[in-house]
Amino acid sequence: MSKKRISALLVVIAIMVTAAVGGWVAGSRIVSPAEAAARTAPPPPSPILVPVEERVLSSDIVTRGTARFGLPQPISIAPSALKTKTSLITTLPLRNTQFNEGGVLLTASGRPVFVLQGEAPAYRDLGPGMIGNDVRQLEQALARLGFDPGPVDGNYDEKTGEAVGQWYSSSGWEPFGPTPEQLTLIRTLEQDLGDATKTKLATAGVAAAATMAVESARAKADHAYRIAAGDLATKIADRRRLMAHFKNGTPLAVESARAKARYADKAAFSDIAAKIADRALIVLDPRTTRAARAAADANLELARAASMNIRLEGELAVQAAERDAKLAADQFAQAEAAVKAAELEGELLVRAAIDALKIAEVDAKLAEARAARITADLETAKRKVGIQVPVDEVVFIRALPVRVHEVTALVGGAASGPVMSVTDNRISVDGSLPLDAAPLVQPGMQVAVDEQALGIEATGVVEQVASTPGTHGVDGYHIYFEVRVGETPRPLEGFSLRLTIPIESTDGAVTAVPTSALSLAADGTSRVQVSREGVLEYVTVEPGMSADGFVEVTPVGKELEAGQLVVVGFETAEKKSPP
Repeated sequence: MSKKRISALLVVIAIMVTAAVGGWVAGSRIVSPAEAAARTAPPPPSPILVPVEERVLSSDIVTRGTARFGLPQPISIAPSALKTKTSLITTLPLRNTQFNEGGVLLTASGRPVFVLQGEAPAYRDLGPGMIGNDVRQLEQALARLGFDPGPVDGNYDEKTGEAVGQWYSSSGWEPFGPTPEQLTLIRTLEQDLGDATKTKLATAGVAAAATMAVESARAKADHAYRIAAGDLATKIADRRRLMAHFKNGTPLAVESARAKARYADKAAFSDIAAKIADRALIVLDPRTTRAARAAADANLELARAASMNIRLEGELAVQAAERDAKLAADQFAQAEAAVKAAELEGELLVRAAIDALKIAEVDAKLAEARAARITADLETAKRKVGIQVPVDEVVFIRALPVRVHEVTALVGGAASGPVMSVTDNRISVDGSLPLDAAPLVQPGMQVAVDEQALGIEATGVVEQVASTPGTHGVDGYHIYFEVRVGETPRPLEGFSLRLTIPIESTDGAVTAVPTSALSLAADGTSRVQVSREGVLEYVTVEPGMSADGFVEVTPVGKELEAGQLVVVGFETAEKKSPP
């Protein structure tokens, strides 16, 4: 066969093969509508499963801050009332000098100024008999230094004074004992007490005498009243006697006087008649001598004179009776007035005696109170005579040890007022919080302090949170806060550190699932979908705290344990188009 025929045959075969291939391809491309729909439908989704975990959930605030030593605090010395002269500074420490409790910050006029730990600053001299919180913190410091102050009860007793003396002596200083002024005060009070005791005894004697004077006044008043009452009784009897009336209305005393006068007059008249008869017999008798006649005449004249005298006396007696009858009422009234006067005078006498007694009793009480007051002052003054702690020889600082930050006083200057500033050796970190996060941070909250690049890890506590933004050098959109850092293996001053503050945390590990695993049922309850041996089922749960993309769940009715798989979503595998 020639080459042209072979070539033509090959061409025909190639065309036939191409046509066959093309027909097969065309046939494979032709599908029914149902087959086409089945081929284009998405594949069934597959659940995305993650395990249930047991973990601690916490919500944190993360910010940064710069470490520094504590803020400088000024050291001031208060003047002591125990010292009459102002002390002058004789030695001062150098900057950055560190002091522990019981150290001597400086000296003034040859006396030490100790530093002790305490919340309240020293504000008064401390000595025997004093009570207060400042005494208690002194006792606490003495106990820490190894000197037994007795019961730490805030009472500066003899045991406290002994501990103070041991403390001073162990540091090479003479304890501060009684001052000359205190000793002089004791001597003065002792003298005053002697005078007050004498006055007390004297006033007590006056009061006793005044008590007796009251009894005497009452006896005198009663005696005078009895005399006046007796006189009144007599006057009442006279009045009754003199004021009794006869049938004609004349007082009986007057009628009696008149009757007596009439009787006496008649008797005198009878005597005259007898004398006349006797004379007549004598005169008619011729034998009668002249002398007898003269005697008879004389007797007659005497009888007549006697009759006249009797008549006059009777008239006088009647007049006296009439006068007495008239005066009886006045005498009765006078007697009544005398009784009243005696009663009033007695009351005045007794009242004056009682008033004198009251004054004497008040004087006695005042004298007794003065003696008691001086006695108490003397006892107080004696209790103060012992070892004391002048206020200018001790400084209380909240935290120790401290280091000297700056010395402001000068040697030779007065040891009063601010003398230096110190900082404690604990590190503080100054940080800032966004305005919305600041209300969640409170003093006392724990803080994690770290800087991975420097290998720093520490813990701290929130010391303070500013109440307003823009303070302590932060801008107006942030709130300043301070963190006190615990012990660290390396110095942190000046470093920028990360601060992590747990705002909320569960109590230990809890059952937790990713937040995306939680869904709501139609009845509003929460649920998670659990895969059990390849079968998905819902488990009702009660959600709790949520943090870091996880939520605490408590299963209701069914078990839910760590390691079980829960659905957090579904994924669909991509389908390739058929060739």
